[in-house]
Amino acid sequence: MRVLVADDHSLFRDGIVSLLEAAGFEVIGQVGDGRAAVEAVQRLRPDLVLMDITMPQMSGLEALRLIKAELPEVQVVMLTVSDDDTDLLNAVKAGARGYLLKNLTADEFLDMLGGLERGEAAMTRQTTARLLQGLADLSQPRAEPMEGLTQREIELLRLVAEGLSNKAIAQALSISENTVKYHLKNILQKLGVQNRAEAVAHAIRAGLLKSNGAA
Repeated sequence: MRVLVADDHSLFRDGIVSLLEAAGFEVIGQVGDGRAAVEAVQRLRPDLVLMDITMPQMSGLEALRLIKAELPEVQVVMLTVSDDDTDLLNAVKAGARGYLLKNLTADEFLDMLGGLERGEAAMTRQTTARLLQGLADLSQPRAEPMEGLTQREIELLRLVAEGLSNKAIAQALSISENTVKYHLKNILQKLGVQNRAEAVAHAIRAGLLKSNGAA
């Protein structure tokens, strides 16, 4: 397997290259920043790129996206100190075939890379568990911002959903029409919507109102 190593720490890079060559990998190049990594991939067409996330000129994630857009057949494994879940999710979504932390032992590292040839992702069980949890969290529906409404605003929104006019709402709540308009303005701002219909739709999705408009 022909490998390109991209990392801005030359001492670490040299150590990885020595480890790979001793294990039978063909290291065809090494670079110290993301932009150079993209250029080297275009020129050398490696089978695998081992790439750090935090690098000068261009981050590893940006370089990953460019590489996968132009040469999707090139496998990219992030090799990093970052155990941030956002970095992990972004790397996988951008097409990384693996995500390895630099605290792995040499044997663990080589075993993970060997799995690539078997069609496996280069990822430890712990990292896989974090990835699955992160994907599960993303799949959860986001709560509508109804909790930001006061009880009076919720009560008024229910009357809006029933189709009442501002005058009728004012009479029902024993307040002035100007107060109704004031509350409606606050409701629209809090929900980030433009009109009454959108506000009602938000309330229905949040389970505050039934779809038939009844409270």
